[in-house]
Amino acid sequence: MKSRIFLYLFLFASLIALYLFVSSGTLSKDKDARIESLSAQTDKLNDSIRDLHLKFLEMEYFSLDNNDDAFAYYQHLNLKNPTGYITDKLLETNESKGDNPLVPYEGMEGNFKINKIKVLNHKWIVADFSDGHYWGDLIIKYELKDDLGVDFSLLDHLLYARSNE
Repeated sequence: MKSRIFLYLFLFASLIALYLFVSSGTLSKDKDARIESLSAQTDKLNDSIRDLHLKFLEMEYFSLDNNDDAFAYYQHLNLKNPTGYITDKLLETNESKGDNPLVPYEGMEGNFKINKIKVLNHKWIVADFSDGHYWGDLIIKYELKDDLGVDFSLLDHLLYARSNE
C-alpha cells in the first residue's frame, strides 16, 4: 500500500511537471511573439519620430533661432533669447487702444490684434492678425537697436475674405 501511494504521488508529480513544462514553452512562445510585435511597433514609432523631426527642422529653416548668421547679428547685445524679446516687443503693440497700429485695416467685428509671430531672421517677421472674425497676415521689417529699442515697419499685408458660414 505504501508503494502504491508513492507510485501515485510520483505519477501526479510527473503530470504536474509535464504540464508546467508544456505551459512554460507556450508562454515563452507567446512572450517572444509579443516582444517581436512590440519591437516592430517601436521601430515604426522611431521612424515616425525621425520623420516628424525632419519635418520640424524643415519648418524651422526660416527662423532666427536656427540661423547662425542672423543670430550673430545680436551677440553684442547679450540677449539670451532675441526671438522672445522681439516677439514680446511686437506683442506690446497690441496694448494700444483700438486696432494694432501695424495692421492697416480697421477691425470690423472688433479690434485687429496680432496673434501669431514668426521671427524669420534679423530683419523680417511674419505675423498673423485677427479681430475674431476676419484675419490676415503681415510681413514686418524690424530693427533691434543697441539700446534694445525695436522699430517695426510694415512691408506688406493681406486680409483674407471671410467665407460664408
